[in-house]
Amino acid sequence: MTETDETLPESRRAHVLASATKVFLAYGFARATMDDIARAAEMSRPAIYQYFKNKTEIYRSIASVMLDQSVDQAKAAFAQPGPFANRMERAVDVSIISMIASFSTTPHGAEFLDMKSGLSDLITAWRGQLLDLMTMAIDAEAKRTGVDLGAKGFTAEMLAESLMDRLDGIKARTIDPEAQRQASRVQICLIDQALQA
Repeated sequence: MTETDETLPESRRAHVLASATKVFLAYGFARATMDDIARAAEMSRPAIYQYFKNKTEIYRSIASVMLDQSVDQAKAAFAQPGPFANRMERAVDVSIISMIASFSTTPHGAEFLDMKSGLSDLITAWRGQLLDLMTMAIDAEAKRTGVDLGAKGFTAEMLAESLMDRLDGIKARTIDPEAQRQASRVQICLIDQALQA
């Protein structure tokens, strides 16, 4: 498929982001320069500036794309057939655990993931989207099983929030993806039990 005039800027922008991701993971954000990104993208530095004003904007764009993709993967996981707990585990894995693991195993992945101060608005929005998806999935399962969560002292949002809080704690405690999966599975099982009539 050939690129049209309309898709060319977007594909070049995506190419710059992919190249910059490799540079940030190889050198770290602080050491990476716009020259490094231009070389990796096989473009001139002035050409890079046609798409991004600086490396912080590139970093934010990478994070935005990554977070949007994780939400899309969570949506796809929830849309799959199967038991609620399996779908929730899959959604948590693809949208959070596996995404973080793919970066944390690289030399500067921890730095790449830890630049929260410049991403707090993006991370807040991302967390809110995941929380909404989890809440909807819990609510749908409660309706399917005929469980009155209010009678048990819960709301779907409370259960989703408890899972997100647990995931935040797990990420702070260990970077081992398998340990994160096991710990999140426990919380998901507790939610699943609350959803049983």
